[in-house]
This record gives sequence, C-alpha cells and structure tokens, in this order.
Amino acid sequence: MSGDDRQSELAQQHKQRQAQRAAEERRASARAKRNVTVGAGIGVVVVAGGVIAAMTLLGGGDAGKAATTAAKSPSPSTPVTTPSIGPTAGGKPGTCEYRKDDSGSPAKDVGRPPSKPNLKWKTMTIETNQGDIVIDLVTDKAPCTVNSFAHLAKKNFFDGTRCHRLAAPATTGLALLQCGDPFAKGDGKSKTDGAGGSGYLFNDENLGGMSYDRGTVFMAQGAEDANSNGSQFAISYANDTTALDAQPAYTPFGKVSKGMDVIDKIVRGGWITNEGDARDEGGSHAPKLPVIVKDLRLAR
Repeated sequence: MSGDDRQSELAQQHKQRQAQRAAEERRASARAKRNVTVGAGIGVVVVAGGVIAAMTLLGGGDAGKAATTAAKSPSPSTPVTTPSIGPTAGGKPGTCEYRKDDSGSPAKDVGRPPSKPNLKWKTMTIETNQGDIVIDLVTDKAPCTVNSFAHLAKKNFFDGTRCHRLAAPATTGLALLQCGDPFAKGDGKSKTDGAGGSGYLFNDENLGGMSYDRGTVFMAQGAEDANSNGSQFAISYANDTTALDAQPAYTPFGKVSKGMDVIDKIVRGGWITNEGDARDEGGSHAPKLPVIVKDLRLAR
C-alpha cells in the first residue's frame, strides 16, 4: 500500500468515526427527549421519611431534574377542561395531524394513524406477563392520542415490547412505570432504552385537564419538548404529584380502573439502578421484574 493510499484509508476511517459519534449524539438527544422529568428549577432534597420537592435555583441542564413525594394522601384535584379537537392536536378542526419524527430516534414504522379520530373508544387493556392493566380512556379530551394508540394496537406495535423504566422518588423524584419503546431491552443497562418510537409525532392534548395522580396514564416526552408525543407512555403510581400538576407537560389520556395491584407488585420488586438515568445520559432504571407487553388493545 502506498503512502497516499494509507493516508486516504486513515482519512476515511476518521470520517467514519466522526459519523458514528454524530449518530450517537443524535441518539442521545432523542433519548433525553423521551424521558419524563419535572421542570428545571426544582431540586431533590432527601429528608427523614422520604423525598420532598424543593424550589431551588440550579444551574441549567441536567441539574434541574426534580422530585415529588410518593405520599399516601391524594393531591388537590385539577379543574377539568375539554379542549376542542384541532387547535391542540394540529390540523383542521375535527382532525389530527401526525408528522414525521426527524429527531433521529430509532423507529418501528407501521405507518401513520388516520387523520379522523374515532371518538367511541372507551377502554385500553395492556396484557403483560405480570398481569392485565385496564385503562378508562378520556377520548373526548385526548382524541388524537387515543387515535394513535388505536392505530398502533391494530398494527401490533406494542406486542413483545418491554417497559423499560421504573422511576421512583428515591432515584428520580418521580413515581411512574414507562413503556412504549419498541426496541427497549429493559435490562437497566442499555444506553438506547427510551430512544425508540413510532416514527411520527403529534401535539399535546388535555394539558391541565387531569391530575397526574395515582393511576393516571399519560404520554412521555421531555419536559422542554412540547408536542413531541410518539409511542411512549407512563403510568403514575403516586398520589402526590403537585410539581407535575403545577406545570402540565404530558398528555393525560386515561386512568387505570383495574390492575394497579399489578403496578404495585412491579414497584415492590424494585429496580436495576442505572446511574446514567439520573444524569439523563440514556438508559433507565428498569424494573427488576421484567414487564413484557403481550398485547395492547382498545375496546368501545
């Protein structure tokens, strides 16, 4: 090999390494956008008996991830409002708009939902290896969100997927089980867990229309990435969600009517600590009890 050829080969290898680093940075950015957090400016303070939310001025970025206590008493109810279909969901009145996800997130593409939502869906059942979870849907308040789940369920998008994140007050200040990444390994080690999606995004709905208290099911996105809903969602298992309720950023679309005992069992099983999760560098604190979605279906 001549000197020129060797120089060309080295240049090509350098270019490939740069491309790989750029791709990893895009994936890391996508992961950060998928994690449910509480707005910057709220810090975690550990005290005897638990974790409380403390309003502190923190220097930007990751430092401002926050906390709420998993208290036993319910938080004050939030006034319910019913947004009209259209302005909050995008597109013409009475229709939904689903746009291409250009964030670089890995996607399981099964096409996009129809723009006209079906308003008759009443329940969603998540059949898991740990037990069934039944959700009463608020289709009138989040029609485009429910429409998306109906489409993905019809395409068997969630079948075989793993719930990849079990957030607890002791680690992240939140109390939720997060699912919906079609590629998640759910092992608490994978740096790409939480990055995957459906290949399309849609706008927020019903913000402020429901509290995020125990049993609430809501879409997962980064707190600063409004209108970036995809396939990931979370189920709250705490009652004190004052900080989340104060700055609604995640579309609530239903309430668990059966199966909170399944969630509680998963929580009691504990989690696999992944230090990268707290710093928002990818991966997640995964539940020790594997949570595998066997089927997800909607009913009228």
